[in-house]
Order: sequence, then structure tokens, then C-alpha cells
Amino acid sequence: MISALKRRLEFKLFQIWQSKQGAAKVLRPLSWLYCAVVVTRRLLYFLKFKKTEKVSAPVIVIGNLTVGGTGKTPLVTWLTNYLKENGYRPGIISRGYGGKARHWPQQVRPDGDPVAVGDEAILISKRTACPMAVGPERVISGQELLHYHPACNIIISDDGLQHYALHRDIEVAVIDGKLRFGNGYCLPAGALREPIKRLKKVDFIVANGQAEEGEYGMHYTITDAYNLQNSKESRSLAQFKGQAVHAIAGIGHPDRFFNQLTDLGLEVIPHPFPDHYFYREEELEFDDSHPVLMTEKDAVKCKRFAKQHHWYVPVTVEVQEAFGKAILQKLKEIQTHG
Repeated sequence: MISALKRRLEFKLFQIWQSKQGAAKVLRPLSWLYCAVVVTRRLLYFLKFKKTEKVSAPVIVIGNLTVGGTGKTPLVTWLTNYLKENGYRPGIISRGYGGKARHWPQQVRPDGDPVAVGDEAILISKRTACPMAVGPERVISGQELLHYHPACNIIISDDGLQHYALHRDIEVAVIDGKLRFGNGYCLPAGALREPIKRLKKVDFIVANGQAEEGEYGMHYTITDAYNLQNSKESRSLAQFKGQAVHAIAGIGHPDRFFNQLTDLGLEVIPHPFPDHYFYREEELEFDDSHPVLMTEKDAVKCKRFAKQHHWYVPVTVEVQEAFGKAILQKLKEIQTHG
């Protein structure tokens, strides 16, 4: 019941944030106030009235300007593995959103508890096999990570574009290539955490979907499903074509997952949940024998009560080759100039 209400609220906000009329127009004065606060806060760091701290390794921050999922986490995974392939020893820090640990920061392992450290942290750890620490204070998380893993020579921050207490050497902003910035307003009248002009200050912009001039493109593809009880058992999604399936998604934009499955010819019965939702076993039980497909992020939390007909669908991320090369070049420049 609570999840349904929360999902309806998210959908209503999404509708408001796509228009400049109605509720968005009424809320616009609050957006001006919000913008003034965030711009002032950033200025205080720029003028050194607030302290920005360095850690003993270069930091790449991958974040976004809008509320909701744009593809940060898949890009973090991709870039981490790309840097490993090019001789770097990366470590990762994140907020650990949704985690309920009593003490922070927490070191993350692939077999860790998503209840303690958050679902995305476990997913990143599984996908990269790299050291990772999570916590609300990213400076402390970075310091702790390097304390336990001194061999790391670069840190990637999942989110944190607005966490100015952490010095960053490279900023990457990820945007939704389809939704872009909605109505272009800051919270609460729109989805923006910062004004759009903030993009002029970042080093790189990656668009999840259609990229425009000055942006690098990133795309998702899905091809296979893996059984939650036995991840060695897999099926091509083509084997589900023409078949009714229950699709579960507790991500920023569930329709993206549902549409991908529909485009592959599956008859999708959609079940959207709020982002980072922690499921109960009965919420994945239906009065039929249809397969249940979910995102890999959802699978992290559902594995403990998985049934034989539960499957997860990992995404393969394809990023424009020029982006990786540009990151390597920027890192060389940083190392050269100290």
C-alpha cells in the first residue's frame, strides 16, 4: 500500500516536472529560492568560506543535475572497468543510499548485505570487483577506502556532483537523453538539483540515449535473463518472445525497463516500484505461472527469497569510445601537472 502511494506521488511529480504550467507555475517562486540557496552554497566553497578536502588520489565524480535515475551507476561500473583495463587501480565511493548501517563509512563486498549498504553499492561491487566504501561523508569514505586499500591510485565517486566538501579532479554529468531537464526548473517546481548552467563547469557530459553536440553517447542493451536461484542458468530474452511475463522494476524510471522488454516482443505485465525499494516476498507472488523478470538492481534484494521462475536482466552499457580516451587524456594531464 505504501509503495503504491509513493509510486503514484513519484508519477505525479514527474508529470509536474515536465510542464511549465499548473502546479509547476505555482511552485516557481520556491524554485527561485532553492536556486539561490544552492548557488550561494557553491559560491561559499569557491571562495573557501567552506572547506574542500582532498584525498591522496585523483577523484572522478560522476553525478547528475536532476532527481531520479539517469544512468550514473552503469557509467560508474563501465568507467571503473575501463580504467582497470588501462592499468589503473580504481576504488569507488558512494552514498550507500537506502543502506541502514549503524556506523559509516562501510566497506562493501560483492556478497555484502544490501540492507546495510544499499542495493546499488552491492551491484557495483559485483560488477567491478574493486574496493568500495560508502557513507554520507564522501571525504571520510575516500580516506577510509585508501586506508584499507592503499594500492588504489584513483577514486570514482558514484554521485556527489553537489557534494562540494570533496575535492574532485574530473566532473562527469550524466543526463537522460530523452527526458533531458524536463521543464528546466529547479526543485520543487522541476527536477533540477542545480541550474542547467552548472553544466558549463563540468569536464564531460554523457547522455544516456540521444546525445547532442558536446555530449558523449551511452546506450543500454539487454539480451539475456539469469535465474535468481542459479545465476549459471540463463536464457536469451528471445525465448520469452510472445510470452506473458511479470516485469518488476524499482528504479528511477521503471518504464525504461518495461519498454525494453516490450520492444523485444515480450508481453509485459508491469509492476513499478519506488527507486531503491526493498521487497517483501509476497510482492513477487502472482496468481499465475508467468515468469517474473526484474532488473539486476532489484535482484540484489530479492535473491534471498527467489523462486525458480524468477529471473534478472542485466544491462550491457555501450559508451562512445571517444569518452574513454578523453578521460585517459585528462588523467595524464592531471598527473603531468601534479
